[in-house]
Amino acid sequence: MTNLVTNIRSVAADHPDEVAVSYDGQDVTYEQFWARAGQFAAGLDDHGVEEGDRVAVYLPNLPQFVTAFHGTLRAGGVVVPMNPQYKSREIRHLLADSEAKVVVTLADLVPFVEEVEDDTAVEHVVAVGEGEFEAFLGDDDPAVVDRADDDVAVQPYTSGTTGQPKGVQLTHRNLASNASVAADLVPEGIRPDDKQLGVLPLFHIYGMTVVMNATLFNGGAYYPLPQWDAQQAVSLIQDEELTLMHGVPAMYNDVINQPDAETFDLSSLRLAGVGGSGIPIEVLRRFEELYDVTIYEGYGLTETSPVTHFNSPDAGRRVGSIGKPLPDVKAKIVDDDFEEQPRVEEGPVDEDEVDLDEITGELVVAGPNVMKGYAGLPDANEDVFTDAEGDRWFHTGDLGYWDEDDFFYVVDRKTHMINTAGYNVYPREVEELLFEHEGVADAAVVGIPDDRRGETVKAFVVRAPDADVTAEELKQFCLDNLAEYKHPREVAFVDELPRTTTGKVQKFELRQQEVEEPAE
Repeated sequence: MTNLVTNIRSVAADHPDEVAVSYDGQDVTYEQFWARAGQFAAGLDDHGVEEGDRVAVYLPNLPQFVTAFHGTLRAGGVVVPMNPQYKSREIRHLLADSEAKVVVTLADLVPFVEEVEDDTAVEHVVAVGEGEFEAFLGDDDPAVVDRADDDVAVQPYTSGTTGQPKGVQLTHRNLASNASVAADLVPEGIRPDDKQLGVLPLFHIYGMTVVMNATLFNGGAYYPLPQWDAQQAVSLIQDEELTLMHGVPAMYNDVINQPDAETFDLSSLRLAGVGGSGIPIEVLRRFEELYDVTIYEGYGLTETSPVTHFNSPDAGRRVGSIGKPLPDVKAKIVDDDFEEQPRVEEGPVDEDEVDLDEITGELVVAGPNVMKGYAGLPDANEDVFTDAEGDRWFHTGDLGYWDEDDFFYVVDRKTHMINTAGYNVYPREVEELLFEHEGVADAAVVGIPDDRRGETVKAFVVRAPDADVTAEELKQFCLDNLAEYKHPREVAFVDELPRTTTGKVQKFELRQQEVEEPAE
């Protein structure tokens, strides 16, 4: 294996006339898709992009994303996927840090790139929607550029507890191994006759690996949707008889809460997977009762390409568990001294009857899917890796326990990161923006329970002297400067924030206040 895109080449040779991508009623065969990826690779070459150069793909789920992704790999480049909900302040660091030379984006998003272009290495912006994408394509049919297994293929960005985005270096081996295993988790494996719902965003590693690549590498058909709409997604499943679906918990919750939910026919699905955050048990049960489709839970992180655990149909399922480690993935629960925590006999445990402190530790993993490291951040790499027992263990930052049957259970996070509908929100990023508003003297952001999203963002704000800023003004200020899912859904004004003697905000008190005195 020298370049993971060769998987597409093999499928195109074996199944040239089968559908690779279907969007808005238009089918693209594997032969057509492979040619299209070659044209994009030729276009990169025509514009001076060389092996190892970064290409940012700043798009929603569209056929052009799939083409740019695999065309970049075919040219030997590195894909930098970016959330199309991001605005200028959010993409500035990603483009500058990655040193991306080309940005492929929607025509409507070009102004955000132009606003920060002088601070980056960007040389070409390719707009989708104004004919520029077609004009960028080259005429040649270039060979696949050889890349070593350990060469970086994709560099997505994730944030640490400080909110500073880190470039996650995922290699060809990382991504190819995880896509292969993810495909095998489906009963009988993903097949050429499978049709995959592509609603999970492609800039996110879950949608990229488990949905897009696992499907295309095995000859299935990928059906992208640019945005989540429960009715549209269900209609697509019914009309096209899709067989595979992956989503975050909020998506399943939306489906079962549609007024006509009981009329949906999802009988064509042979597997439904969920990840991104823990799915409420009642949502899982209601979905399964309505549609006679079993939901299988999994777990992973950007840094692990992403899947490390899955409640595989072949291994049984324990509701509330993230499942067992994937083949070739090692996992364990350790204490602060990296000593294994004792296993429970069988989970999940009753948290009212068990002292979690006695069984809980940090989840650490090792395997071929674990990232090469954070780009240019040796100190961060030292913090998240431990070399022990001949393996390089990655610290997930999640707390949990395990049982004697090798099922794992996540109970909390070590950081204050908020997970809303599968998206990570880091409070400090929102807090720093709030401090930029002249009406804010002090602010703290926490995650609060939300029936649909799992968690949502709430801001506690101390007004500046004589300021009369309103909650709606602050919400709009955040909406204007951050992706929509990051803005506070609730804003509470307080006289002061609870702090320790060293000045740290006691966020647990803010969360307790939310429980005792819910905002109206």
